[in-house]
Amino acid sequence: MRDHETLPYALPEISDADSIARARALSERLKTRRTCRYFTDQPVPREVIEAAIEAAGTAPSGANHQPWHFAVITKPETKRAIREAAEAEEHAFYAGKASDEWLAALGPLGTDPDKPFLETAPWLIVVFAQRKGGIDEDGTTQNYYVNESVGIACGMLIATLHEAGLATLTHTPSPMGFLRDICQRPEQEKPVMVLVVGHPAKDATVPAHALKKKPLTQIASWL
Repeated sequence: MRDHETLPYALPEISDADSIARARALSERLKTRRTCRYFTDQPVPREVIEAAIEAAGTAPSGANHQPWHFAVITKPETKRAIREAAEAEEHAFYAGKASDEWLAALGPLGTDPDKPFLETAPWLIVVFAQRKGGIDEDGTTQNYYVNESVGIACGMLIATLHEAGLATLTHTPSPMGFLRDICQRPEQEKPVMVLVVGHPAKDATVPAHALKKKPLTQIASWL
């Protein structure tokens, strides 16, 4: 084995009862998270976004290479460019690129090619996966378990924003190469999603279908 430096690690000791209570409390809060498609332009402090990204940046990653970059967008002209490019891809998707089966699966969610939230919401966070770069982001070092690492980071990002009382939407137009160009990111980075962040509109709704969640007995097995 290679020699490597280690540091002590410990967590505060809490009782089993407190552990259960904390887990259940967070679970109940996260159960109220919904994907929102109707936002206001009400400002959100930059400090909230910074804290959420810092939380995401603590996610576990392959070889601790932290293969992610978060491009944060507030300029109206940049949001407009993203909306125009995204809607072009979405119109092609709904006009024939998507299979009938896929469109049928989307039917209960009421989605369509128009994405006004990309301009209305105060913040867009474009998440990039870095295929190369390492912890020093040298552009050449191989990164490992990139998709898994970035997926965990995105989950932590969304959970933190929800805890801060904000609505989010994960938007994934396909293809997404235009995001690399608009955000001026290097070729070795792959766009993963646009995370729309802000306050829900007063008349915001969510599709009833989205509240149908698989029960614990279906999503977990105990071996």
